Amino acid sequence: MEHKIDVQPGKKDHFGLAITSLVLGICSLLGFLLPICGLPISILGLVFGIIGINSSKRGLAIAGLIMSVIGLFLTVVNAVIGAYLGYTGQLF
Repeated sequence: MEHKIDVQPGKKDHFGLAITSLVLGICSLLGFLLPICGLPISILGLVFGIIGINSSKRGLAIAGLIMSVIGLFLTVVNAVIGAYLGYTGQLF
């Protein structure tokens, strides 16, 4: 019985990066509550998702990208609201 591999010979499969993107995307959905943590997690999830798009786990990379974009958006909104509240003195 022969097993076929989707990856072309000589081309590296980045399926580990696709899985990493998915994990970071999930973490970014929780990390937005603390913008100093949510921003780097979301950006790393985006980078790994973009690199992992060409892997055999394309669906996981796309899911990680989508969750990272949502996490990045929520992080930026949370940071802007926090900065506004701090600037106007309404934070405490």
